[in-house]
Amino acid sequence: MLRVVSLTLVILISAAAIAAAEPQAGDNLAICRDRQAEAQARAAACDNLLNADRLTGKDKAIALSVRGNTMINKRDYVHAIETLSMAVDLDPDYVIALNLRGLAYERSGQDDLAMADYNLALQKRPAYGVPYNNRGIIQARRGALQSALDDFNLSIKYTPKFLLGWTNRARVRTLMKDFDGAIADFAEAEKIDPNAPQIAGNRCITWGMMGKFDRALADCNGLIEKQPKNVFAINNRADVNMMKGDLDAALKDYNTAIQINPNNVRAHSGRGQIYERRKDLAQARADYRAAAYSLTKFDETEVARARAIAQERLAALTPQAPAGVTGRRVALVIGNGAYKNVHALPNPPRDSKLIANVLREVGFQTVISVSDLTRDKFFEALQTFAAEAEKADWAVVYYAGHGFEIGGVNYLVPVDAKLAADRDAEAQAVALEQVIAAVGAARKVRLVMLDACRDNPFAPTMQRTLSLKLVDKGFSNIEPGAGFMVVYAAKHGETAMDGDGGADSPFATALAREIKEPRVEIRKLFDIVRDDVWSATRHGQQPFTYGSPPGREDFYFVAGK
Repeated sequence: MLRVVSLTLVILISAAAIAAAEPQAGDNLAICRDRQAEAQARAAACDNLLNADRLTGKDKAIALSVRGNTMINKRDYVHAIETLSMAVDLDPDYVIALNLRGLAYERSGQDDLAMADYNLALQKRPAYGVPYNNRGIIQARRGALQSALDDFNLSIKYTPKFLLGWTNRARVRTLMKDFDGAIADFAEAEKIDPNAPQIAGNRCITWGMMGKFDRALADCNGLIEKQPKNVFAINNRADVNMMKGDLDAALKDYNTAIQINPNNVRAHSGRGQIYERRKDLAQARADYRAAAYSLTKFDETEVARARAIAQERLAALTPQAPAGVTGRRVALVIGNGAYKNVHALPNPPRDSKLIANVLREVGFQTVISVSDLTRDKFFEALQTFAAEAEKADWAVVYYAGHGFEIGGVNYLVPVDAKLAADRDAEAQAVALEQVIAAVGAARKVRLVMLDACRDNPFAPTMQRTLSLKLVDKGFSNIEPGAGFMVVYAAKHGETAMDGDGGADSPFATALAREIKEPRVEIRKLFDIVRDDVWSATRHGQQPFTYGSPPGREDFYFVAGK
């Protein structure tokens, strides 16, 4: 599994890095124009000029491109595209803006628009090496390896000192089993930067595919010694041990990767393959489910390959419906309130008990009700519930507690989470995809209800390295797969309300009441809940539903007579 990296200039804004005395306009303009200037200083100079509205024409296009690149690095792709489009309008021949906009399109899952921008940039400047590299990455991700190789060849031809051109070509050559060519490319990359971590990190896969396991492990081990929490390198070492046939060593590495980042697709997919080989099919399915479901529009190359394997094997291993379980309904109800590192929430445990009791009342055969889950207990509960969902027609999860969007990913927050920086969410919190995976084992209704769009309690002290327009409140909108429903207590970017004076939350109150009404089809039921909450909160909160159950059948919490 090979990682192919898009090129983008690294420009991160840090207020602490900006000089106390603001430079004069002329100084700002010189720095903003200077592509060799220190990244933070250049970004600050361009922003100063844009904020003062002192630029026009090509100079403004340059400044907007620098700002757009900063937004890409902070994963704010929507605003990056808007900003870079303004730059292109001001200077249609500015190929740097076109290339950067292509990168923003690619990262937001719009590959066709990205390719159009890369192609236009190359039409205007055929000797511009960077768009060849970025276009090659899309080709590689699509499996068009010869086209990717052709593009990386041109990238190297026109930009021979470009490290990523060499390492990306080496990765594609590895996939094409041109191992000698790949090793030669890594050697050229070392001449440019012998300490670049992506050289050893990816070369170990090449050595492994060549059967030279000692060299492969030496590369991976050396990098992991320097960076013990480098999950990419740990996964690569696990892959090499799989090639070698040392399943115990591979399993140890996959377990380490999952301990560092429980949401890691590659580690779950790889571990699933080991469990499948060992005939532990229940655990294999659990890992494949954890890797198979995605709510994001973009996967890097190695993640996309791992997810595709998980989806294929999950479909092959999914059992047929056991006899006598038709109509079985199961639920997992979670109320997280006793947070250890931020302010506690009094309502979620109470709300979750209300919903659990109602689900039992309307006939759910299994209702697992848990409160105040740590990270490890949260994942344990999801795995236990997924095993129940495999035997059911309906699988329902209700979660109340802290939850928010960070970097385009929705997270639910365990009670022991510590988020010193926004990037900690990957390791400290539970991605919504993992909850989707748990209900995904059911045959018909797969429903997740999130009474969790509350203010992010970590926001006041959390270091921000990403552009997080929703980090202070709410979830982002999603696109679940066919047959799934995800119901938010408040639509994206808004904050759900707790009950007043010890009362249950407006969403839990309306949900508990309406679930018990007979002959209300599930789609209509959540429309009614939305209207009830909208009215009860005096238009302060509006629930929102994404996706739907299968369309050829009606589903009722209470069927009635």
